[in-house]
Amino acid sequence: MSPTLASPDPRLRHAMGLVLLACLPGLLASLWLLGWGLLWSLALCAITAVCCEAVALALRNQPVTSALSDGSALVTAVLLALALPTGAPWWLPMVAAGMAIGLGKQAFGGAGHNVFNPAMVGYAFVVLSFPLQMNHWPAHAPGFSASLQLVFAHGEQIDAWAGPTALDGLRHNRSLTIDELFASHPGFGNVGGHGSEWVNLAFLLGGLFLLQRKVFSWHAPVGLLAGLSLFSLLAWNGSGSDSNGSPLLHLLSGSTMLAAFFIATEPVSGPKTELARLLFGLGAGALIYLIRTWGSYPDGSAFAILLMNLAVPSLDRLASRYRQVRP
Repeated sequence: MSPTLASPDPRLRHAMGLVLLACLPGLLASLWLLGWGLLWSLALCAITAVCCEAVALALRNQPVTSALSDGSALVTAVLLALALPTGAPWWLPMVAAGMAIGLGKQAFGGAGHNVFNPAMVGYAFVVLSFPLQMNHWPAHAPGFSASLQLVFAHGEQIDAWAGPTALDGLRHNRSLTIDELFASHPGFGNVGGHGSEWVNLAFLLGGLFLLQRKVFSWHAPVGLLAGLSLFSLLAWNGSGSDSNGSPLLHLLSGSTMLAAFFIATEPVSGPKTELARLLFGLGAGALIYLIRTWGSYPDGSAFAILLMNLAVPSLDRLASRYRQVRP
């Protein structure tokens, strides 16, 4: 999420603090699943994001200390770190965070002016520029020293550690039924991705907390989950080898809940009216399913959100016209 105002505001600072607090259950669950590499990625993203923000503000003659205190750069860093592979070399999080702040945020005028979600801009840049490093995740959570070696010394040797996720296995499956995939594929858990079921539930818990605190409205997250569920339900044909997975599998795999409650709800690059937010979420959920099923990337949340960011002006105009003609 990002600020809605260009200047620091106590309400904005409070909202960013709540977002960071709501991320905590998901962060802890991800740390349990992915290991220490997530901590190094988070530290590198946070340091780079804050430094890039400070440099950009100084170049634009903006008050650096007060602007940094709103917490938006740190929130961008947390969301970005959660999306990046935890065994990637140290420079990848730094490049991603630099592009998120520099290209995704400050290039449009800074806080409150970004057209695209900054964290997803950074993610999209590195996934398109460095596909080899972005396609590998550790099959097992490395220990403290092993994760240090992976990230800071031997990141190029991550192939020895990498393992496919549930969405990877589902997309490349040609002969096994869904039941056989769950029984034999290491990426599958009970109903969704192995371990990612609990991570998604943890982010769902954090998202519900933010809804209860009225940090954002329900329209975008409910729309995204409904769009993803509807499309996966319509295309679901049970446990056959050509099945694209059940709605529950898609809801509890990948970054679904993170995208629904922490990325699609970004107020600056998102729609301004409730109807437009609902349509934004529906479109994002549909695109996530389409990219997961037929696209080149197993998750697709980042590209779905960025594509819907392009549609925001049209969605706002459509919602405005609907209000005018409504009796």
